[in-house]
Amino acid sequence: MTPHATLDRLLGRAASISGGRLSLRDPAILASATMDDLARLAVFGESGEKDWARWTIWELGQSVGVRAASIHDLYLARGRAEIHGFTVPAINVRGMAYDTARSVFRTAIKLKAGAFLLEIARSEIAYTDQRPAEYVAVMLAAALREGFRGPVFIQGDHFQVNAKKFATDPVPEVDGVKQLAREAIAAGFLNIDIDTSTLVDLQHDTLDAQQRLNYEVGVDISTHVRSLEPKGVTISLGGEIGEVGTSNSTVSELRAFMDGYNRTLAAKAPGAVGLSKISVQSGTSHGGVVLADGSIKDVKLDLNTLEELGKVARAEYGLAGAVQHGASTLPDAAFHNFPRTETAEIHLATGFQNMLYDLMPPALREEIYAWLRTNAAQERKPADTDEQFFYKTRKKALGPFKRQLWAIDGEARAALARAYDRKFEFLFTQLGALGTAAHVERFV
Repeated sequence: MTPHATLDRLLGRAASISGGRLSLRDPAILASATMDDLARLAVFGESGEKDWARWTIWELGQSVGVRAASIHDLYLARGRAEIHGFTVPAINVRGMAYDTARSVFRTAIKLKAGAFLLEIARSEIAYTDQRPAEYVAVMLAAALREGFRGPVFIQGDHFQVNAKKFATDPVPEVDGVKQLAREAIAAGFLNIDIDTSTLVDLQHDTLDAQQRLNYEVGVDISTHVRSLEPKGVTISLGGEIGEVGTSNSTVSELRAFMDGYNRTLAAKAPGAVGLSKISVQSGTSHGGVVLADGSIKDVKLDLNTLEELGKVARAEYGLAGAVQHGASTLPDAAFHNFPRTETAEIHLATGFQNMLYDLMPPALREEIYAWLRTNAAQERKPADTDEQFFYKTRKKALGPFKRQLWAIDGEARAALARAYDRKFEFLFTQLGALGTAAHVERFV
């Protein structure tokens, strides 16, 4: 059966493809099991079927207004103080991507939320085995399945330059980030966080010299991204001044980076649009720090630093504000502080992965851990307990076990859906994301 015939069989009379265009006759099919089948084909189908399924999902979204979009204009409105009082959740969807995203969109519909991002980092693309075209198709399919309508903000998180590789041979390392940006933008990523903070060199005497490679390479990648923008779209770009897990950022560092970035951008591409936000370090770390018993070490989150950096980013540079990474493993009592301090955006990842591992069928978890003992053994430190080893390495199993994770069914799948729904509703509420669909409608 040809890919076209496969999709004709799935769509039936509800939609048709003719002359390279899709016509939707029955919107009810979008919220049916047909969308589940399309999403699965977009991930696991044969090459021809996979491409057709991804194209069909994209076209179905276009037909009802579920489209990949940039959050840039909303962020600049925040920089102008036209809107405030909420923090945009940026959710890294790793495992069980379709089910996880469906829960996000269910929550968004219930709470009338529109300002949220679905994202995946350069490293996650590799170890979860989700290339950009697949990721976009799954996110849009989840939105359509749940009846969400409106812009969908899909973000490339930590499109990062590796410092060691850059030091050895900078051109291919930077070109690798540019090529990923090209692939991602073509797929529908219209929000990209450029992370060249790995190149900050604290051995220099001045802040400008410390940040120079950060802002110069950042501008180089920024102008490349701008050259790839679809007509009429301004991609939302983020920069970063402090690598997550290192010393807390300062206002002086922010100014050194932003002044250098803006100066370099103006010289290289006069009139080009710059950044819409800036990521800072305020005490967190990606995934949290796991203790010997498997619990997560308490984090000393510096909210005053976060608030002060955000104020300067808005008042002096017109950005949406400061972005907080590594936050999903924070205690629940911390999250209401982010809208209170006007944090622009918060990145959430490992906490959802932890829920997946806690609630998946025990037999599958044991199968994954057995695989890790062999395939991730080189990452185990002599002092690591089993709990520490598995916690730090189990993300690496999400790609190799993707098919099995998608196949989780029955009570385990239902329990995960309930847990995700509760967690996303809590986070969206604490972050002040309720009702932000109105802001999106106004500015995007």
